[in-house]
Amino acid sequence: MFMQAGEVGNSAINDGKQQQHLLSMTGLCAWYRTETDAVISNLHLEIGPNQIIGLVGLNGAGKSTLIHVLSGIHRHYSLERLKWRNEDASLTSLAFKRNRYTVFSEDESFEYFTFEEYVRHVFRSYGREVRHDTLDELVEGFNFQKYRNAFLGQLSMGSRRKAYLITGFALRPELLLLDEPVNGLDFESTEFLYRLMNEYRSYGTILFSSHVLESLCLTSDSIIILEAGSIRHTFLQGEMDPEHIRGVLNK
Repeated sequence: MFMQAGEVGNSAINDGKQQQHLLSMTGLCAWYRTETDAVISNLHLEIGPNQIIGLVGLNGAGKSTLIHVLSGIHRHYSLERLKWRNEDASLTSLAFKRNRYTVFSEDESFEYFTFEEYVRHVFRSYGREVRHDTLDELVEGFNFQKYRNAFLGQLSMGSRRKAYLITGFALRPELLLLDEPVNGLDFESTEFLYRLMNEYRSYGTILFSSHVLESLCLTSDSIIILEAGSIRHTFLQGEMDPEHIRGVLNK
């Protein structure tokens, strides 16, 4: 199945080794009404391959907005430069879009698709073949067997979250984006999710937001604190103590 800080501002997020960047963004700004009312301001972010990166911040810090921009659903933004695998690209480049998948904190799309229909649709859209053995193991791990032929619109929030998580982890994109992934999950599914996240380094990078410090500390290689749309602080491995993070958040 699956195999198993110091103040750095807006600098690179990597493990200290010399390696290529998976994604590099320079000068990202995002807003909802006008450019002068920016939610994200001049953000610079570089992430390497095969990493788990957590985002944390108080409400309104820009976590979900950043994920929505990367997912292509937030249209009010400007970006000086984006590089994907060290090549110039854009958020609409096919090479980028076909290598990232997002599990949103709230998602009511495809409500008239059954889970099985949704999975087939996603894999066709990404030009990939469904790996049924992997899909079966994910369905079992999330205890989702009885919902395989249910319409997504009929599922509870937690069960719908499982449907999207199963799809994302089965797809195995190079960049998996998760917005508050533990919301609505039961204890066993949360533990299974932590295992999947830690094993995902074998396939790609996860960038995820969470207000649950346990999620961040148990899975992340680095944790970014966002404040007013900018990177305030980054914790690296060995520095990710929940009380320390909480103290920085509450300053």
